[in-house]
Amino acid sequence: MSEQTKLKRVLNLPLLIFYGVGVTIGAGIFALIGETIGIAGNNAPIAFLIAGIIAAATGLSYAKLAAVYPRAAGEAVFVNIGIGPNWGRFVGLAVTATAIISSAVISLSFAGYLGQLINLPQPLFVAGIIVFLTIIASLGVTHSIVFAAIITAIEISALILIIWVGGDKLISLSNWQAAFSPPSDLAQWSAISSAAILAFFAFVGFEDIENMAEETINPHVNVPRAIIGTLIITVIVYALVALIAVSAQDQNAIASSQAPLATLYAQLTGSNGDLIATAASIAMINGVLVQIVMASRVMFGMAKEGLLPEIFSRVHPQRQTPIIATIVVASLTALLAFTFPLGGLARATSVIILSVFTLVNFSLWRIGSRVDAHKSLVRWRWLGLVGAAISAALIVIEIGLQLT
Repeated sequence: MSEQTKLKRVLNLPLLIFYGVGVTIGAGIFALIGETIGIAGNNAPIAFLIAGIIAAATGLSYAKLAAVYPRAAGEAVFVNIGIGPNWGRFVGLAVTATAIISSAVISLSFAGYLGQLINLPQPLFVAGIIVFLTIIASLGVTHSIVFAAIITAIEISALILIIWVGGDKLISLSNWQAAFSPPSDLAQWSAISSAAILAFFAFVGFEDIENMAEETINPHVNVPRAIIGTLIITVIVYALVALIAVSAQDQNAIASSQAPLATLYAQLTGSNGDLIATAASIAMINGVLVQIVMASRVMFGMAKEGLLPEIFSRVHPQRQTPIIATIVVASLTALLAFTFPLGGLARATSVIILSVFTLVNFSLWRIGSRVDAHKSLVRWRWLGLVGAAISAALIVIEIGLQLT
C-alpha cells in the first residue's frame, strides 16, 4: 500500500456527465413517477420542472464552489472552509452515511427482485452484489465509471424507449397545454407543490459529481459543467417522461403501480413491461456502485483535510484508488444490510441530505462574504443564502410529512 495521496486524473467531461446522470437518475424515476402523478395528476410535468428549479438552486452553489475548490469530499471541504472543521466533519460523515445506507437498501431491494427469479437465500445475493461491485470499484476509477456508464446507457435507453413509443403524445399541442399550463385553482397548486417536494428527491445525486474532482481532468472547468449538464439532462428526461405518463390511457394504474414505468410501457405498446422492469433492476446495481465509489472518495478527501485518520487517504500504488476507504465502505454496507432494519434509516436520509445542502449553501454565503474571497464566489454569495433558505424549508416540510 502506498503512502501517496494522489488519485489518477482520467475523467473527462462526457464520462463525468455519464457518472452524474447515472447517480442522479438511478432507480428514482422508475418509482417516483407514479407517486408524483398520484399527487399532482395531469400537472406532474410542472411538478418535475419546479423540482428541477429547486435542485438547480443548490446545484449552482455546488458548481460555483467546485470551480474554486475542486477536491474530493467536496461538501466537507466547502463547509470546513465556510463554517469550520467540526461542521465539515459532520457533513462528510453525513454524506458517507447516506451513501452507505442507500447502498444497503438498494442491495436488499435488488436481492429481493433477483430472489423472485432464482431460488437462493437473499443474504447470498446481497453479499455477492456487494463483493462484485467492490471489486469493480477497487480496479480503478476508469473501470468503475465505464461500468457505471454502460448501466447508465441502459437506464437512459429504457427512458428514451418510453419517450419514443409515446412520441405521438409529444407531438400533440393539446397534451403540452394540458400538462404545462399553470392551473388557476389554489388546491391544484398545493398538490403541485407537494409533488414537487417528492420529485425533488429524484434529482438528488448531482452533488456526488464534486467528489470525483481529484480524478477529473481540468476539474475547475469540467466539474461545474458536469453538475449543470447533469441537471439539464435530468430535467428534460423527467419532464418528457412525465408528459407521456399523464397522457396515457389509465393514469390511475400508473399512479398505483409498484413498477409505474413498466405499467406505462405496457399501456403504450400492448406488451408486458418486463423490459422496463429489467432496466429498473439494472439501475439498482448502478446505484450501489456509484455510492460505493462516491463514499470512498469522501473518506479519502476528509482524511486529506485532516477530518478523518490518515489511513483513509492512502491509495493503491498500481490502481490509484482509495482501496482502504473502499473496503471500509463496502464492509459497512454489508453490515447494515445484514443486521439493521433499514426502513427508518432510509427515511431519515432525506433530512440528512437536505441538512448537507443547507450547510453547503450557507458556506457559499459565508465564504463569498469574506474580504479575500474569490470574485466569482463574491458575485454568487446571495445564491447560497437563497439555496440555504430553500433547503431549510424543505427540511421542515419533510419532517412534517414523516411525522404525519
